[in-house]
Amino acid sequence: MQVGIDMGLASGGPATLDIEELLATRLLVQGNSGSGKSHLLRRLLEQSAQWVQQVIIDPEGDFVTLSERFGHVVVDGERTEAELVGIANRIRQHRVSCVLTLEGLDIEQQMRAAAAFLNGMFDADREYWYPVLVVVDEAQMFAPSVGGDVSEDARKASLGAMTNLMCRGRKRGLAGVIATQRLAKLAKNVAAEASNFLMGRTFLDIDMARAADLLGMDRRQAEMFRDLKRGNFVALGPALSRRPLPIQIGAVETSARSSSPKLMPLPDSPQDVEDLIFTPDPQEFQRPLVRRAPPAPRPTTDILAELSRSTPAASPIQAAEPRVAQPELSAEDREERLAAVLAEILDDPGSGFRTDAVLYQEFLVRLRMRRVPGPPMSLPEFRRRVAISRSGVDAETAASENWSTALSLSASVTDDLQGVFLMLAKAAVCGEPCPSDARIARAYGTHSARRARRLLGYFEEQGSIVVHTDFSGKRIVAFPDFGCQTAPGDANAPDDSDGQEAAE
Repeated sequence: MQVGIDMGLASGGPATLDIEELLATRLLVQGNSGSGKSHLLRRLLEQSAQWVQQVIIDPEGDFVTLSERFGHVVVDGERTEAELVGIANRIRQHRVSCVLTLEGLDIEQQMRAAAAFLNGMFDADREYWYPVLVVVDEAQMFAPSVGGDVSEDARKASLGAMTNLMCRGRKRGLAGVIATQRLAKLAKNVAAEASNFLMGRTFLDIDMARAADLLGMDRRQAEMFRDLKRGNFVALGPALSRRPLPIQIGAVETSARSSSPKLMPLPDSPQDVEDLIFTPDPQEFQRPLVRRAPPAPRPTTDILAELSRSTPAASPIQAAEPRVAQPELSAEDREERLAAVLAEILDDPGSGFRTDAVLYQEFLVRLRMRRVPGPPMSLPEFRRRVAISRSGVDAETAASENWSTALSLSASVTDDLQGVFLMLAKAAVCGEPCPSDARIARAYGTHSARRARRLLGYFEEQGSIVVHTDFSGKRIVAFPDFGCQTAPGDANAPDDSDGQEAAE
């Protein structure tokens, strides 16, 4: 069944949006703050409410007023992720329109709540894959193009849910309608899946250029987006128009709880204005105290380090039993045990692709299991030891002056790059062939050879190394500070470290 809804006025008459086509092709709305994006979304939701189930991800709580007029269920985002997944699943089962309001949550909590809710809808059983119009306002918050101040886990969860919605949601009946203030802040793989566009007023050159590209317009025509009035958009897509079409969004029946502030004259100042300001109201003393925000959670590595330093309290039964004193270890014996535990961890072939924080937690646990006394090394010291161990330097080379210079230079390199730097330095000091891209990538904890080449370029930009090739095209890395260079090595050679370890 083909259903067309009236979005407003176009140059040739009413602007009609084909809902059935929209469900198959998705929609992207872009416009700066104040351009009328929320008004456009409200018009779309009101006109299509009787035809299709709707789910709105609302970060500001502006669309909860739809519940009074159209019966949308309001879902508060201040719930556990398991609760949100269950609600989302039942929303699909019973085909109820709803508004997930995330008002009052910080940005990271909003991202986690939206991800849980979208994943719950995405993972619904096949028998409940009915058509749903999923509207996400301020989509750049939930699918950012770059990392921000939120944790990497929250960003990945939210971005993954948005990618599923736009890339794989069509077969599950989910039709994404995403609105953003800036295209440059929205992940490209999310924006690229939309086939319908409504572009509003924008001023930044990069956003105007991307909007013109999406609409198939000449870059010189992009200036028109600066001149669009509030509530005016340029439409393109199979559900709207086959050619760029300026439209003016029509009126709406409901209104947002918040609106743009309006200018109004100031009241006449009373004569006793200072008394009004500086004299407290008696009711202020009866107001409850504002609760302070809970302290930030402590990192797991700090907790494990504290547990390693402290001695657990003994129970009454344990207190009655004589405690066996642990033998004191000399500095040499303790260092030998630390080195043995570190070697056990690094001998695991998969350790090269695990983060230092994860390895550090395992290191602390193994120290406790072996009852190694004394305070454990700190995380920065652990990272330093790991970088030196992974370089493969032997005792004779470690005692050389050139290696001491290499260690001093590595102190100026960030923690995540020290392993790569020292591996190259060891090859130069010993005159070994230059490590391949695969070996460099492994030392950095990745499989990407391209990233390995970027690391070499970064070191060369910093003046730490000089990269050149011999007559046969093999790569050589030289260290000007201590006058050593590697032997020629094949940059494209495979990483044979696993094979060497097996042979040994």
